[in-house]
Amino acid sequence: MLLGSPAAAQSALTGGGVENVRQHGARGDGKAIDSPAINRAIKAAAKRGGGVVLVPPGRYLSFSIRLVDNITLALSAGAVIEAADPDTHGRNYDPPENYMEEQFQDFGITHVHNSLIYADGASNIGVIGPGMLHGVGLDRDGPNDRWWKHENFQSAMALGISPRELVLRNPKEAAMVGRGNRAIGLRDCRNVQLRDFTILQGGHFGIIAHGCTNMAIDNVVIDTDRDGIDVDCCRDVRVTNCTVNAPKDDAIVLKSSYALGRPVICEDILVQGCKTSGYLMGSLLDGSYRKSDYNIEGGGVLGRIKMGTETVGGFRNVRISDCICTNSRGILVGIVDGGTMEDVVVSGITLRDPVNAPLFVHHGARMRAPRGTPVGKIRRVRFDDVQASGVDPRYPCGVEGIADGPVEDVTFRGVDVTSAGGGTAADVARDPEYRRETSLEVGYLKTLPAHGLWARHAKRLTVRDCSFAVEKADARPTIALRNVQGALIDGLMSSKPRDAAVSAKDSSGIAIGDVRVRA
Repeated sequence: MLLGSPAAAQSALTGGGVENVRQHGARGDGKAIDSPAINRAIKAAAKRGGGVVLVPPGRYLSFSIRLVDNITLALSAGAVIEAADPDTHGRNYDPPENYMEEQFQDFGITHVHNSLIYADGASNIGVIGPGMLHGVGLDRDGPNDRWWKHENFQSAMALGISPRELVLRNPKEAAMVGRGNRAIGLRDCRNVQLRDFTILQGGHFGIIAHGCTNMAIDNVVIDTDRDGIDVDCCRDVRVTNCTVNAPKDDAIVLKSSYALGRPVICEDILVQGCKTSGYLMGSLLDGSYRKSDYNIEGGGVLGRIKMGTETVGGFRNVRISDCICTNSRGILVGIVDGGTMEDVVVSGITLRDPVNAPLFVHHGARMRAPRGTPVGKIRRVRFDDVQASGVDPRYPCGVEGIADGPVEDVTFRGVDVTSAGGGTAADVARDPEYRRETSLEVGYLKTLPAHGLWARHAKRLTVRDCSFAVEKADARPTIALRNVQGALIDGLMSSKPRDAAVSAKDSSGIAIGDVRVRA
């Protein structure tokens, strides 16, 4: 509000509603550590009930900045908060706070206090632009999960010690104390606004929020080499008009982890009007859009929109719409740790040169969750009005369930996909590997025996008014169904005649309506 309304800004200034960090000792010279002064400004504003903490132009070298109730951090144009490098300036980030008997997610998802900017249990907070957060000193990696399925796992309770003491016996965990690994971390916050600023090199996460409600992330630009925006176990969140470049991890991802110590559903989420990509980090901001050579597990860059991998609590009421995804992996949604995914709509999407499947729904049973957690469910997922071009012919759209957890009620409507084609008779004969215990990634399936859509272990699949084109002849059918119970295919535009367009094996209740050969 301060930056968006001159009248509001003047009122705040004349009424003493703004704390300027320079008046609390911040230098902004890129040499002095300014986080103590910024935190003093926050405390001063909080003491009188809240307000705006203004960061004027300059480069502010900082460790952890702690947001509290009713505080908005305003980054002026030309203001850069730079994450201090602990190897140069000492390990002075706030320590990790969330030690658990069993940690079902990686270190980076478990804690928020070790952030450049964080809030824990705060209400009515914000970070607003048009300045920048530069994560020079943030880590992009950390220790892995720690739970009952690991070989030789012992809980802290069984050993008679605290979870913190047990974890810190691990040298990798101990080495993380005093280091930071994300630009913004939020936990259990209400009424949050993040808008108009830029993050360059955001560490493991540009923005990650756990258990937050009524949060708006708008017009934020992130150019990083791990995750861009993570929304975990949150409710009523709007991610709008954001641009995220993340070649080495996901650009915008919804999660439902166990970081809150219990299963919490991620629900009522809107992702709209965003742009994602996987170009070399920094080349979004400098306008060069250079290609990254990152190629993890042979799958190319990431930079995509995703739901998962952590899914213990499940997902409900999610809309992803009107987004552009360029030079990235396709949109992937699924359940692998238990939990239920239902009522998800992906619409109005343009994908250009996706490096793997443009659209994919995946159910697995990795079950990184408490003992006894049942296998999850996926139902009522719809893809509508999606345009994908430059598609790798190995990776059509897909639905992959498991025998004891088929994916239910997935609809593809108005989906138009153009791939290079060239599939062979050997591709047609392939029986893709079946994995029940698997992560969300689907690269293990390799080249699929369809050029348009693959589905296995699914119920009540609908494909209506879709077009799947190839640039050169492809021996594979347009749609291949395996272990599908109930499918309606109608209004299909295919490179194949009707009798060769759909292949169905070990399936039942397959209804094929209008199929037309593309001119």
